[in-house]
Amino acid sequence: MQAVQLAALMDAPAGVAAALDAVSGFDTALVNGLARISEPQSAALAALAAAVAGSPLAETVAAAVSKVSTGAIGADELSALAAARAALLGAVHDALIDQADTALGRNRSEWTATPDAAAPSPLAAGSRAWLGELAIAGWRGVDHDLVAAADQTVESLLADPALRRLAMLLDGFTAELGASAPIATMDRVPARRWADLWTRALLLSWRGAESTACESVSGRLLPLGVDMHEHGTAVQAQVHGVLEAAGAPARRVRVSVAAAKVDTIVGPAVWQLLGAHRQLLTALAEHRALELTDMPLTATGDLLWDDDRAKAGEAADPFVTATVQLPQAQAPAVAPLDRDPVHIAEPVALEGYRFRDGALELGEQRIRVELDALPFAGPLTSAGVTGSSSMIGLLRWDVGGWSMRPLAVRRKVKSALTAFHNGDWALGPTDPKVAKAHAKSGDAVAVLRERAGRLLRK
Repeated sequence: MQAVQLAALMDAPAGVAAALDAVSGFDTALVNGLARISEPQSAALAALAAAVAGSPLAETVAAAVSKVSTGAIGADELSALAAARAALLGAVHDALIDQADTALGRNRSEWTATPDAAAPSPLAAGSRAWLGELAIAGWRGVDHDLVAAADQTVESLLADPALRRLAMLLDGFTAELGASAPIATMDRVPARRWADLWTRALLLSWRGAESTACESVSGRLLPLGVDMHEHGTAVQAQVHGVLEAAGAPARRVRVSVAAAKVDTIVGPAVWQLLGAHRQLLTALAEHRALELTDMPLTATGDLLWDDDRAKAGEAADPFVTATVQLPQAQAPAVAPLDRDPVHIAEPVALEGYRFRDGALELGEQRIRVELDALPFAGPLTSAGVTGSSSMIGLLRWDVGGWSMRPLAVRRKVKSALTAFHNGDWALGPTDPKVAKAHAKSGDAVAVLRERAGRLLRK
Protein backbone atom coordinates (compact mmCIF):
# COMPACT_ATOMS: atom_id res chain seq x y z
CA MET A 1 0.00 0.00 0.00
CA GLN A 2 1.44 3.37 -1.02
CA ALA A 3 1.29 6.44 1.23
CA VAL A 4 -1.29 8.16 -0.99
CA GLN A 5 -3.60 5.15 -0.62
CA LEU A 6 -3.25 5.14 3.15
CA ALA A 7 -4.00 8.86 3.15
CA ALA A 8 -7.36 8.08 1.54
CA LEU A 9 -8.39 6.26 4.72
CA MET A 10 -7.57 8.99 7.20
CA ASP A 11 -10.93 10.82 7.15
CA ALA A 12 -14.26 9.07 7.72
CA PRO A 13 -16.73 9.30 4.81
CA ALA A 14 -19.40 11.99 4.97
CA GLY A 15 -22.37 11.08 7.15
CA VAL A 16 -20.64 8.36 9.14
CA ALA A 17 -20.32 10.41 12.33
CA ALA A 18 -23.97 11.52 12.22
CA ALA A 19 -25.21 7.96 11.64
CA LEU A 20 -23.12 6.61 14.50
CA ASP A 21 -24.39 9.38 16.81
CA ALA A 22 -27.97 8.30 16.11
CA VAL A 23 -27.06 4.66 16.81
CA SER A 24 -25.24 5.58 20.04
CA GLY A 25 -28.23 7.57 21.23
CA PHE A 26 -30.52 4.58 20.76
CA ASP A 27 -28.01 2.27 22.44
CA THR A 28 -27.90 4.60 25.45
CA ALA A 29 -31.71 4.59 25.58
CA LEU A 30 -31.62 0.79 25.98
CA VAL A 31 -29.36 1.01 29.03
CA ASN A 32 -32.16 2.15 31.35
CA GLY A 33 -34.96 0.59 29.35
CA LEU A 34 -38.04 1.85 27.56
CA ALA A 35 -40.57 1.30 30.35
CA ARG A 36 -40.69 5.02 31.06
CA ILE A 37 -39.36 7.24 28.30
CA SER A 38 -37.27 10.09 29.64
CA GLU A 39 -36.60 13.29 27.75
CA PRO A 40 -33.11 12.16 26.60
CA GLN A 41 -34.54 8.81 25.48
CA SER A 42 -37.34 10.55 23.58
CA ALA A 43 -34.76 12.72 21.82
CA ALA A 44 -32.69 9.63 20.94
CA LEU A 45 -35.69 7.84 19.43
CA ALA A 46 -36.63 10.95 17.44
CA ALA A 47 -33.05 11.19 16.14
CA LEU A 48 -33.17 7.55 15.05
CA ALA A 49 -36.40 8.18 13.13
CA ALA A 50 -34.96 11.33 11.54
CA ALA A 51 -31.84 9.45 10.42
CA VAL A 52 -33.92 7.05 8.29
CA ALA A 53 -36.49 9.64 7.20
CA GLY A 54 -35.36 9.41 3.58
CA SER A 55 -35.51 5.61 3.44
CA PRO A 56 -38.31 3.06 2.90
CA LEU A 57 -38.32 2.57 6.68
CA ALA A 58 -39.35 6.18 7.36
CA GLU A 59 -43.09 5.72 7.92
CA THR A 60 -42.80 2.49 9.89
CA VAL A 61 -40.06 3.78 12.20
CA ALA A 62 -41.83 7.11 12.81
CA ALA A 63 -44.99 5.24 13.81
CA ALA A 64 -42.99 2.91 16.07
CA VAL A 65 -41.28 5.84 17.82
CA SER A 66 -44.65 7.49 18.40
CA LYS A 67 -46.14 4.36 19.96
CA VAL A 68 -43.09 3.55 22.10
CA SER A 69 -43.05 7.12 23.42
CA THR A 70 -46.60 6.64 24.70
CA GLY A 71 -45.82 3.29 26.33
CA ALA A 72 -47.21 1.04 23.59
CA ILE A 73 -44.21 -1.26 23.28
CA GLY A 74 -44.78 -4.34 21.14
CA ALA A 75 -42.67 -6.71 19.06
CA ASP A 76 -43.54 -4.87 15.84
CA GLU A 77 -42.47 -1.49 17.21
CA LEU A 78 -39.21 -2.81 18.65
CA SER A 79 -38.46 -4.67 15.43
CA ALA A 80 -38.89 -1.44 13.47
CA LEU A 81 -36.42 0.31 15.79
CA ALA A 82 -33.97 -2.59 15.42
CA ALA A 83 -34.33 -2.42 11.63
CA ALA A 84 -33.58 1.32 11.67
CA ARG A 85 -30.49 0.78 13.80
CA ALA A 86 -29.27 -2.02 11.50
CA ALA A 87 -29.94 0.10 8.41
CA LEU A 88 -27.80 2.95 9.75
CA LEU A 89 -24.93 0.62 10.58
CA GLY A 90 -25.34 -0.98 7.16
CA ALA A 91 -24.99 2.42 5.51
CA VAL A 92 -21.86 3.12 7.58
CA HIS A 93 -20.45 -0.27 6.60
CA ASP A 94 -21.08 0.34 2.90
CA ALA A 95 -19.46 3.78 3.01
CA LEU A 96 -16.37 2.41 4.76
CA ILE A 97 -16.08 -0.60 2.44
CA ASP A 98 -16.32 1.71 -0.57
CA GLN A 99 -13.60 3.89 0.95
CA ALA A 100 -11.34 0.87 1.52
CA ASP A 101 -11.98 -0.62 -1.94
CA THR A 102 -11.17 2.73 -3.54
CA ALA A 103 -7.99 3.17 -1.50
CA LEU A 104 -6.84 -0.38 -2.27
CA GLY A 105 -8.00 -0.45 -5.89
CA ARG A 106 -10.08 -3.60 -5.40
CA ASN A 107 -13.22 -5.03 -6.99
CA ARG A 108 -16.10 -6.55 -5.03
CA SER A 109 -18.96 -8.86 -5.98
CA GLU A 110 -22.51 -7.54 -5.61
CA TRP A 111 -24.96 -9.23 -3.26
CA THR A 112 -27.83 -10.99 -5.03
CA ALA A 113 -30.97 -11.05 -2.90
CA THR A 114 -32.69 -14.40 -2.51
CA PRO A 115 -36.12 -14.89 -0.90
CA ASP A 116 -36.35 -16.73 2.39
CA ALA A 117 -37.07 -20.40 1.91
CA ALA A 118 -39.90 -20.36 4.47
CA ALA A 119 -41.98 -18.10 6.68
CA PRO A 120 -40.64 -17.26 10.15
CA SER A 121 -41.07 -20.12 12.60
CA PRO A 122 -43.70 -19.73 15.35
CA LEU A 123 -40.97 -20.77 17.80
CA ALA A 124 -39.20 -17.49 17.13
CA ALA A 125 -42.14 -15.54 18.59
CA GLY A 126 -40.99 -16.56 22.06
CA SER A 127 -37.59 -15.02 21.43
CA ARG A 128 -39.20 -11.77 20.32
CA ALA A 129 -41.25 -11.65 23.51
CA TRP A 130 -38.15 -12.11 25.67
CA LEU A 131 -36.14 -9.56 23.67
CA GLY A 132 -39.04 -7.15 24.21
CA GLU A 133 -38.80 -7.69 27.96
CA LEU A 134 -35.09 -6.87 27.74
CA ALA A 135 -35.79 -3.60 25.94
CA ILE A 136 -38.43 -2.60 28.48
CA ALA A 137 -36.27 -3.45 31.49
CA GLY A 138 -33.07 -2.07 29.97
CA TRP A 139 -29.62 -3.48 30.65
CA ARG A 140 -29.64 -1.95 34.14
CA GLY A 141 -32.81 -3.87 34.91
CA VAL A 142 -31.51 -7.31 33.92
CA ASP A 143 -31.33 -9.80 36.77
CA HIS A 144 -31.00 -13.58 36.98
CA ASP A 145 -34.77 -14.11 36.81
CA LEU A 146 -35.08 -12.20 33.53
CA VAL A 147 -32.16 -14.14 32.04
CA ALA A 148 -33.60 -17.46 33.20
CA ALA A 149 -36.92 -16.62 31.52
CA ALA A 150 -35.23 -17.27 28.17
CA ASP A 151 -34.08 -20.80 29.02
CA GLN A 152 -37.11 -22.65 27.64
CA THR A 153 -37.15 -20.53 24.49
CA VAL A 154 -33.48 -21.20 23.80
CA GLU A 155 -33.95 -24.93 24.42
CA SER A 156 -36.83 -25.06 21.91
CA LEU A 157 -34.84 -23.12 19.31
CA LEU A 158 -31.81 -25.39 19.69
CA ALA A 159 -34.00 -28.40 18.90
CA ASP A 160 -34.82 -27.02 15.44
CA PRO A 161 -31.84 -27.10 13.02
CA ALA A 162 -33.42 -24.37 10.87
CA LEU A 163 -33.28 -21.99 13.85
CA ARG A 164 -29.77 -22.91 14.98
CA ARG A 165 -28.30 -19.52 14.07
CA LEU A 166 -30.81 -17.63 16.24
CA ALA A 167 -30.55 -20.27 18.97
CA MET A 168 -26.78 -20.04 19.25
CA LEU A 169 -26.89 -16.25 19.31
CA LEU A 170 -29.48 -16.21 22.10
CA ASP A 171 -27.68 -18.95 24.01
CA GLY A 172 -24.47 -16.93 24.05
CA PHE A 173 -26.30 -13.66 24.74
CA THR A 174 -28.15 -15.04 27.75
CA ALA A 175 -24.94 -16.58 29.09
CA GLU A 176 -23.17 -13.23 28.83
CA LEU A 177 -26.02 -11.37 30.51
CA GLY A 178 -26.27 -14.04 33.22
CA ALA A 179 -22.56 -13.79 33.97
CA SER A 180 -22.93 -10.01 34.39
CA ALA A 181 -26.19 -10.00 36.40
CA PRO A 182 -27.28 -8.12 38.38
CA ILE A 183 -26.22 -5.53 35.84
CA ALA A 184 -27.39 -2.64 38.01
CA THR A 185 -24.16 -3.04 40.00
CA MET A 186 -21.85 -2.84 36.97
CA ASP A 187 -19.64 0.24 36.67
CA ARG A 188 -19.77 0.21 32.89
CA VAL A 189 -22.31 -1.41 30.58
CA PRO A 190 -21.15 -2.59 27.10
CA ALA A 191 -24.08 -0.76 25.52
CA ARG A 192 -22.92 -1.04 21.89
CA ARG A 193 -22.15 -4.75 22.08
CA TRP A 194 -25.40 -5.73 23.78
CA ALA A 195 -27.44 -3.53 21.45
CA ASP A 196 -25.69 -5.27 18.51
CA LEU A 197 -26.67 -8.69 19.86
CA TRP A 198 -30.22 -7.59 20.70
CA THR A 199 -30.72 -6.10 17.23
CA ARG A 200 -29.32 -9.10 15.39
CA ALA A 201 -31.39 -11.56 17.42
CA LEU A 202 -34.58 -9.59 16.89
CA LEU A 203 -34.08 -9.36 13.13
CA LEU A 204 -33.12 -13.03 12.86
CA SER A 205 -36.36 -13.97 14.60
CA TRP A 206 -38.33 -12.62 11.62
CA ARG A 207 -36.40 -14.59 9.02
CA GLY A 208 -37.36 -17.96 7.67
CA ALA A 209 -34.94 -20.81 7.11
CA GLU A 210 -32.03 -19.33 5.18
CA SER A 211 -30.95 -20.63 1.81
CA THR A 212 -27.90 -22.84 2.04
CA ALA A 213 -27.23 -22.79 -1.70
CA CYS A 214 -23.52 -23.06 -2.42
CA GLU A 215 -21.41 -23.54 -5.46
CA SER A 216 -18.92 -26.37 -5.57
CA VAL A 217 -15.36 -25.24 -6.27
CA SER A 218 -12.13 -27.02 -7.07
CA GLY A 219 -8.74 -25.39 -7.32
CA ARG A 220 -5.89 -24.02 -5.26
CA LEU A 221 -6.34 -22.15 -1.99
CA LEU A 222 -3.44 -19.88 -1.08
CA PRO A 223 -3.62 -18.93 2.62
CA LEU A 224 -2.75 -15.35 3.58
CA GLY A 225 -3.03 -15.70 7.34
CA VAL A 226 -5.23 -16.80 10.20
CA ASP A 227 -7.15 -14.65 12.66
CA MET A 228 -7.64 -16.45 15.99
CA HIS A 229 -10.83 -15.76 17.95
CA GLU A 230 -10.81 -17.17 21.46
CA HIS A 231 -12.73 -16.89 24.70
CA GLY A 232 -13.34 -19.13 27.70
CA THR A 233 -15.64 -21.67 26.02
CA ALA A 234 -14.74 -21.61 22.33
CA VAL A 235 -11.96 -21.04 19.83
CA GLN A 236 -12.21 -20.24 16.13
CA ALA A 237 -9.52 -20.04 13.49
CA GLN A 238 -10.57 -17.87 10.54
CA VAL A 239 -8.24 -18.28 7.59
CA HIS A 240 -8.14 -15.61 4.89
CA GLY A 241 -6.89 -16.67 1.48
CA VAL A 242 -7.06 -16.43 -2.29
CA LEU A 243 -8.82 -19.12 -4.31
CA GLU A 244 -7.57 -19.93 -7.80
CA ALA A 245 -9.99 -22.05 -9.82
CA ALA A 246 -9.78 -22.97 -13.49
CA GLY A 247 -11.87 -20.74 -15.73
CA ALA A 248 -12.65 -18.19 -13.00
CA PRO A 249 -10.92 -15.07 -11.70
CA ALA A 250 -9.05 -15.30 -8.41
CA ARG A 251 -11.33 -14.73 -5.42
CA ARG A 252 -10.82 -13.84 -1.80
CA VAL A 253 -12.28 -16.47 0.50
CA ARG A 254 -12.47 -17.36 4.18
CA VAL A 255 -12.30 -20.64 6.07
CA SER A 256 -13.67 -20.76 9.62
CA VAL A 257 -13.22 -23.78 11.86
CA ALA A 258 -14.17 -23.80 15.53
CA ALA A 259 -14.29 -25.98 18.62
CA ALA A 260 -15.66 -25.83 22.13
CA LYS A 261 -13.13 -25.48 24.94
CA VAL A 262 -12.72 -24.85 28.64
CA ASP A 263 -10.94 -21.85 30.04
CA THR A 264 -7.95 -23.92 31.21
CA ILE A 265 -6.97 -24.66 27.59
CA VAL A 266 -5.00 -21.64 26.42
CA GLY A 267 -2.01 -20.71 24.27
CA PRO A 268 -0.67 -23.24 21.73
CA ALA A 269 -2.87 -25.98 23.21
CA VAL A 270 -5.98 -24.57 21.51
CA TRP A 271 -4.71 -25.84 18.17
CA GLN A 272 -5.17 -29.41 19.41
CA LEU A 273 -8.90 -28.77 19.62
CA LEU A 274 -8.91 -28.18 15.86
CA GLY A 275 -6.97 -31.36 15.12
CA ALA A 276 -9.77 -32.81 12.97
CA HIS A 277 -8.76 -30.31 10.27
CA ARG A 278 -5.32 -31.79 9.71
CA GLN A 279 -4.84 -30.66 6.12
CA LEU A 280 -5.74 -27.07 6.98
CA LEU A 281 -3.43 -27.00 10.00
CA THR A 282 -0.58 -28.49 7.95
CA ALA A 283 -0.95 -25.80 5.30
CA LEU A 284 -0.86 -23.08 7.96
CA ALA A 285 2.11 -24.47 9.86
CA GLU A 286 4.18 -25.30 6.79
CA HIS A 287 3.11 -22.40 4.55
CA ARG A 288 1.66 -24.60 1.84
CA ALA A 289 -1.18 -24.27 -0.65
CA LEU A 290 -4.29 -26.44 -0.38
CA GLU A 291 -5.69 -28.38 -3.33
CA LEU A 292 -9.49 -28.35 -3.06
CA THR A 293 -11.93 -30.76 -4.68
CA ASP A 294 -15.65 -29.94 -4.78
CA MET A 295 -15.52 -27.72 -1.70
CA PRO A 296 -18.78 -25.83 -0.96
CA LEU A 297 -18.46 -22.02 -1.27
CA THR A 298 -21.15 -19.56 -0.17
CA ALA A 299 -22.00 -16.27 -1.86
CA THR A 300 -20.25 -14.46 1.01
CA GLY A 301 -16.91 -16.08 0.17
CA ASP A 302 -16.96 -18.64 2.99
CA LEU A 303 -15.66 -22.13 2.24
CA LEU A 304 -17.67 -24.69 4.24
CA TRP A 305 -14.62 -26.62 5.27
CA ASP A 306 -14.42 -30.36 4.77
CA ASP A 307 -10.91 -31.61 5.42
CA ASP A 308 -11.53 -34.70 3.29
CA ARG A 309 -11.94 -32.44 0.25
CA ALA A 310 -8.57 -30.75 0.76
CA LYS A 311 -4.95 -31.77 0.52
CA ALA A 312 -1.93 -29.74 1.57
CA GLY A 313 0.17 -29.18 -1.55
CA GLU A 314 3.27 -27.30 -2.60
CA ALA A 315 4.94 -24.48 -0.71
CA ALA A 316 3.18 -21.12 -0.99
CA ASP A 317 4.68 -18.05 0.69
CA PRO A 318 1.81 -15.92 2.08
CA PHE A 319 3.84 -12.75 1.50
CA VAL A 320 4.15 -13.60 -2.20
CA THR A 321 0.41 -14.32 -2.34
CA ALA A 322 -0.32 -10.99 -0.63
CA THR A 323 1.90 -9.12 -3.08
CA VAL A 324 0.97 -10.85 -6.35
CA GLN A 325 -2.46 -12.49 -6.12
CA LEU A 326 -4.28 -10.47 -3.45
CA PRO A 327 -4.50 -7.10 -5.26
CA GLN A 328 -6.33 -8.67 -8.24
CA ALA A 329 -8.55 -11.06 -6.26
CA GLN A 330 -12.29 -10.38 -6.34
CA ALA A 331 -13.67 -9.51 -2.91
CA PRO A 332 -16.81 -11.40 -1.80
CA ALA A 333 -20.25 -9.89 -1.44
CA VAL A 334 -21.53 -9.02 2.03
CA ALA A 335 -24.82 -10.46 3.30
CA PRO A 336 -27.37 -7.87 4.52
CA LEU A 337 -27.20 -8.84 8.20
CA ASP A 338 -23.39 -8.72 8.09
CA ARG A 339 -23.33 -5.12 6.90
CA ASP A 340 -21.93 -3.73 10.13
CA PRO A 341 -18.57 -1.98 10.65
CA VAL A 342 -17.61 -4.55 13.27
CA HIS A 343 -17.40 -7.22 10.54
CA ILE A 344 -14.95 -5.35 8.30
CA ALA A 345 -11.70 -7.32 7.96
CA GLU A 346 -9.85 -6.61 4.71
CA PRO A 347 -6.52 -8.46 4.21
CA VAL A 348 -3.72 -6.13 3.13
CA ALA A 349 0.08 -6.16 2.89
CA LEU A 350 2.31 -3.29 4.06
CA GLU A 351 6.03 -2.71 3.91
CA GLY A 352 8.54 0.07 4.32
CA TYR A 353 6.91 1.43 7.46
CA ARG A 354 8.13 2.38 10.89
CA PHE A 355 6.54 2.24 14.34
CA ARG A 356 6.08 5.16 16.70
CA ASP A 357 3.89 5.32 19.84
CA GLY A 358 2.03 2.10 18.99
CA ALA A 359 1.10 3.27 15.50
CA LEU A 360 2.44 2.28 12.11
CA GLU A 361 3.77 5.20 10.08
CA LEU A 362 3.97 5.05 6.30
CA GLY A 363 5.21 8.29 4.85
CA GLU A 364 3.29 11.07 6.57
CA GLN A 365 0.35 8.83 7.47
CA ARG A 366 -0.32 6.80 10.61
CA ILE A 367 -2.58 3.87 11.37
CA ARG A 368 -3.16 2.17 14.71
CA VAL A 369 -1.99 -1.45 15.09
CA GLU A 370 -4.01 -3.82 17.31
CA LEU A 371 -1.12 -5.09 19.41
CA ASP A 372 -3.54 -6.10 22.16
CA ALA A 373 -5.25 -8.53 19.75
CA LEU A 374 -2.20 -10.74 19.15
CA PRO A 375 -3.12 -14.37 19.98
CA PHE A 376 -1.21 -16.42 22.53
CA ALA A 377 -1.51 -19.41 20.17
CA GLY A 378 1.15 -18.08 17.79
CA PRO A 379 4.63 -16.56 17.72
CA LEU A 380 3.65 -12.93 17.10
CA THR A 381 4.53 -10.60 19.97
CA SER A 382 4.26 -6.84 20.42
CA ALA A 383 8.03 -6.48 20.24
CA GLY A 384 8.19 -8.65 17.14
CA VAL A 385 5.49 -6.66 15.36
CA THR A 386 6.93 -3.25 16.20
CA GLY A 387 10.35 -4.45 15.04
CA SER A 388 9.07 -5.74 11.70
CA SER A 389 9.63 -4.36 8.21
CA SER A 390 6.63 -5.90 6.39
CA MET A 391 3.23 -7.15 7.47
CA ILE A 392 0.13 -9.03 6.36
CA GLY A 393 -2.84 -7.86 8.39
CA LEU A 394 -6.54 -7.20 8.46
CA LEU A 395 -7.72 -3.66 7.86
CA ARG A 396 -10.45 -3.05 10.44
CA TRP A 397 -12.53 -0.12 11.63
CA ASP A 398 -14.05 1.11 14.88
CA VAL A 399 -15.20 4.50 16.16
CA GLY A 400 -11.56 5.55 16.50
CA GLY A 401 -10.92 5.01 12.78
CA TRP A 402 -9.06 2.40 10.76
CA SER A 403 -6.62 -0.05 12.34
CA MET A 404 -4.47 -3.03 11.41
CA ARG A 405 -4.66 -6.46 13.04
CA PRO A 406 -1.40 -8.35 12.30
CA LEU A 407 -1.58 -11.86 10.86
CA ALA A 408 2.09 -12.19 9.88
CA VAL A 409 5.26 -10.11 9.90
CA ARG A 410 8.79 -10.27 8.57
CA ARG A 411 11.70 -8.95 10.61
CA LYS A 412 15.41 -9.47 10.87
CA VAL A 413 16.66 -12.15 13.25
CA LYS A 414 20.48 -12.27 13.41
CA SER A 415 20.67 -10.34 10.12
CA ALA A 416 18.34 -12.80 8.35
CA LEU A 417 14.85 -11.72 7.26
CA THR A 418 12.48 -14.13 9.02
CA ALA A 419 8.72 -14.54 8.74
CA PHE A 420 6.41 -15.12 11.70
CA HIS A 421 2.77 -16.14 11.20
CA ASN A 422 -0.17 -16.63 13.57
CA GLY A 423 -0.56 -20.16 12.22
CA ASP A 424 3.07 -21.26 12.65
CA TRP A 425 2.19 -23.30 15.74
CA ALA A 426 -0.83 -25.06 14.22
CA LEU A 427 1.01 -28.40 14.52
CA GLY A 428 2.75 -27.49 17.76
CA PRO A 429 5.10 -24.72 19.00
CA THR A 430 8.22 -24.22 16.92
CA ASP A 431 9.90 -21.95 19.47
CA PRO A 432 12.10 -24.24 21.64
CA LYS A 433 11.38 -22.27 24.84
CA VAL A 434 7.63 -22.31 24.27
CA ALA A 435 7.70 -26.00 23.34
CA LYS A 436 9.62 -26.82 26.51
CA ALA A 437 7.22 -24.85 28.69
CA HIS A 438 4.27 -26.44 26.92
CA ALA A 439 5.65 -29.93 27.52
CA LYS A 440 6.43 -29.15 31.16
CA SER A 441 2.88 -27.96 31.86
CA GLY A 442 1.47 -31.21 30.50
CA ASP A 443 -1.06 -31.92 27.79
CA ALA A 444 -4.24 -30.37 29.18
CA VAL A 445 -6.30 -31.45 26.17
CA ALA A 446 -5.23 -35.10 26.48
CA VAL A 447 -5.91 -35.10 30.23
CA LEU A 448 -9.39 -33.65 29.81
CA ARG A 449 -10.21 -36.06 26.99
CA GLU A 450 -9.07 -39.00 29.10
CA ARG A 451 -11.19 -37.86 32.03
CA ALA A 452 -14.19 -37.31 29.78
CA GLY A 453 -13.76 -40.80 28.34
CA ARG A 454 -13.53 -42.26 31.83
CA LEU A 455 -16.79 -40.55 32.83
CA LEU A 456 -18.54 -41.81 29.71
CA ARG A 457 -17.36 -45.37 30.35
CA LYS A 458 -18.90 -45.18 33.81
